[in-house]
Amino acid sequence: MKASNLVAAVAAVTASVVKGAVIWDGRFNDFKSNKDLTTWSWSNQVGPYQYYIHGSGAVDKYINLSPDYKNPNDTVSKQGARFTLDSTAFWNGQTMRRTELIPQTKAAINSGKVFYHFSIMRKDTNAPSVNREHQICFFESHFTELKYGWISGEQGTSNPNLQWMTSQKSQWKTEWKPNVWHNVAYEINFGSNTVGFWHSEGGDALKQVVAPVSASTSSNGADWHLGVLELPRSGYPDSNEDFYFSGVYIETGSITTAIGGP
Repeated sequence: MKASNLVAAVAAVTASVVKGAVIWDGRFNDFKSNKDLTTWSWSNQVGPYQYYIHGSGAVDKYINLSPDYKNPNDTVSKQGARFTLDSTAFWNGQTMRRTELIPQTKAAINSGKVFYHFSIMRKDTNAPSVNREHQICFFESHFTELKYGWISGEQGTSNPNLQWMTSQKSQWKTEWKPNVWHNVAYEINFGSNTVGFWHSEGGDALKQVVAPVSASTSSNGADWHLGVLELPRSGYPDSNEDFYFSGVYIETGSITTAIGGP
């Protein structure tokens, strides 16, 4: 083999090794309807999601699927999801309103360096309150998450910012305007205990906006919550709130920056 051909062959093999690989796919592409979520149970652990953190009503009160709910720039996802907090969205006797999904997988989503991808959007209709704390797409230990609205303990009464947090510390923020898709990837290195943040808007490719910072990366592989937990606050009554999610998946290797993923 000529030297030039050998170099090309090695480059091709190297590229195939370092290329990002999806190890868990939560893009809702295989769902015929939201009722597919309800086939999962502790005794029947099927599908890509565990569905148990929600209110006492039927699934269509909390999670609905539609092509209209996805980032229109995402050509890989067939549909997105609208998560709703309403007057019944209390789980297990708690005072916090919650609607969340958890990955159902045996893949090593809590090992090595991985990228947790999702896109999120809100509208003016059923807008999340700026007066209450929303914990979004978080791990059980809250070593990394998004937050929106007034955060417990801060000054003032409202906060219009969507923020990326590590261990309760804000690392990035932007005003969360309606009808703007925010594309996110958490760059988590469970080996070195660091987390970085990739972001873009609309159809723009992801860019690293915060380099990896130290964090107590702790996960059992079944504690990442896609969705939202809203803390109660005296003087601010509940109202219906909608959150839109699209392009949800986890990959290892190098990051895919195109919206929607590979």
